[in-house]
Amino acid sequence: MDYMQEALDQAYLAQQHDEVPVGAVIVHNHTIIARSYNLVETTANPLAHAEILAIEQACVKLKTSRLLDCDLYITLEPCTMCAGAIAHARLRRIYFGAFDPKSGAIDHGVRFFNQPTCMHHPEIYGGLREQECQHLLQSFFMSKRCKF
Repeated sequence: MDYMQEALDQAYLAQQHDEVPVGAVIVHNHTIIARSYNLVETTANPLAHAEILAIEQACVKLKTSRLLDCDLYITLEPCTMCAGAIAHARLRRIYFGAFDPKSGAIDHGVRFFNQPTCMHHPEIYGGLREQECQHLLQSFFMSKRCKF
């Protein structure tokens, strides 16, 4: 199964709901246990990022706050808030699509997991289906600019 495609499918759902098109899935034992997309505007909640929502779902599903044997697939490099949630949830691996030079916190900005105070360091793989993820985000924001 192409887990990044599943995350992209979630991002397309976000776009259909006029949300920033970011999607996430969490995989445990080769099975998707959580799926989500950004719901910040829909819920009027700045915490409703795809990663946070997927982590919440996975924790409920597995009845634990530690997702030690789980992998997160996300279409955009996580921000600082989401990187913190990833560390606290102890996700094993992070796979992300597009790099985010402005708000990303893994390969850009604070480089969260490289900090000596970070209590958990997942394996990180960036750039999966990068062009498709990047194009989806760019076209979304371009359509927003054209409306003004």
